[in-house]
Amino acid sequence: MLEPIRMELHLNDTGIAFLTGVPLGLFYVTLGIPISWLADRSNRRNILGACVLIWSGFTAICGVSRTYLEFLLARIGVGTGEAGGTPTSNALLADYFPAERRPMAFTVFALGAPFGAWLGADMAGAVANAYGWRGAFLALGVPGVVIGLLVLLTVREPARGGLDAVAVAQRASVVESLRFLWRQRAAFHIIMGSGVCSLWGWGLIWWTPTFLMRTYGINVGEAGAVTGHIHLIGGVLASVGTAWLFARPWMLDPRRVCWVLAAGVGLATIPSFIAYWTHSLVLARTMFWLFIPAIYFYIGPCMALVQNTAACHMRSVFAAWSGLCGNVFNLIVAPQLVGFLSDVYAGGHATDAASLRFGLLVAGSHRVLGCVSSVCGRPKPSSQINRPRAPTWESQPYEYSSRSNRAAGDLRGAASTGRPH
Repeated sequence: MLEPIRMELHLNDTGIAFLTGVPLGLFYVTLGIPISWLADRSNRRNILGACVLIWSGFTAICGVSRTYLEFLLARIGVGTGEAGGTPTSNALLADYFPAERRPMAFTVFALGAPFGAWLGADMAGAVANAYGWRGAFLALGVPGVVIGLLVLLTVREPARGGLDAVAVAQRASVVESLRFLWRQRAAFHIIMGSGVCSLWGWGLIWWTPTFLMRTYGINVGEAGAVTGHIHLIGGVLASVGTAWLFARPWMLDPRRVCWVLAAGVGLATIPSFIAYWTHSLVLARTMFWLFIPAIYFYIGPCMALVQNTAACHMRSVFAAWSGLCGNVFNLIVAPQLVGFLSDVYAGGHATDAASLRFGLLVAGSHRVLGCVSSVCGRPKPSSQINRPRAPTWESQPYEYSSRSNRAAGDLRGAASTGRPH
């Protein structure tokens, strides 16, 4: 819906990229850390339900916004609610499944992404074409309020670390969590790799309907229909296939997970380039069937790998930092970069399909960095992954005042996957 919003508010590509991406992204990434810190200390179910209510409510408010300022404030509200969604969800899910099953579980969880993208592209595009872009925001926001209430009424809060090989009873501060994260080299590379993949995949998808409208002269509903079914069918098949693959016994080694992720996203770079380079809608649609499913391929496994490097009482903070990195690239860097490059290429004239194509092709070339970071982030295998919990550790303090305590802290966070190198 970028193009109809841009035209109504009389913005250039840089302006619409800022309005729709940066306010949401800034509040998403800045509030994600304090909300995740709170989630590691209190009831995660309640925080998640409240965030979904805020997120959905402000999405609906976007639909009744009449001015630039009103829309800007509504997008800030969306980012505020969305900031707590991923960290609390990840922390809850990690306590529902043991470490060796988390890549599969998180991939199933990631099925929400293709369903959401289908709703945003196909269904919202059809609603926007029939009732205007404001109607699309209302259609997406109001049902989310109902879902937020269902979360509060039906989701059970699990015990923290109940399925971990090693349990930790104490809580860690944000500084301690970040210090621990910095020492996990594998976690750092996985987070950076998934962030760059977000820039490549979701950053390009952000502009794809506008690109299709400008290049092939179609309306917003037709542009959404081009990619909507690919998100739904291709995204679901990619997510389900990934869940099945990483549930196989030979994929329990996290190093193999990283190698498969790097190979998959690397190969998908080729069709993504062709899709925005060609002037044939038939060829572009074919390439989208190869490119779009790949943007779902890495989500679940990367979330699980990050959770497996975190201590049970640091999971929300780890997820928040992963989300911070991914959404800086996805919501702030990618939309602004593509919009800026498009305006630069236009050289002061009105932006068009050629200028937007240039921005998308340049932005998409960064995918190789994500592949390199995924390979660098492969954790070592663990002989402790299937060991039972060690209750004798529960009474020991989690401190960083000595080298021995730091080593103990490292083991607690990495017991489920092996100490990252």
